[in-house]
Amino acid sequence: MMDVFAAVADPTRRSLLEHLRAEGPLSITALSEPFSMSRQAVTKHLTVLQEAGLIAVTPRGRERIHSLHPEPLKAMEDWLAPYSEAWDERLDRLKHHLNGEDHDWTHR
Repeated sequence: MMDVFAAVADPTRRSLLEHLRAEGPLSITALSEPFSMSRQAVTKHLTVLQEAGLIAVTPRGRERIHSLHPEPLKAMEDWLAPYSEAWDERLDRLKHHLNGEDHDWTHR
């Protein structure tokens, strides 16, 4: 899972994942178009995403087609869920406090 966190920590890689999510499978040429960097730089980012299991690469003639493989993101989401729930509870308590509602939150 650390590979997934490291892969999505970079904004360019997150943009590449979003592009694949929105557009579907794409060639390196199509993936490189929105970025102001070389194809070689985009390829390096795609390699990190592939090694983290976030994209799959399929040869199609002379091209390599990249497609989103979101399953590792689900594992990351499952791992983060308890933390999200804890923050939701804390924010709810803060909201009630700021609204002047008198609740005994010490038993939660």
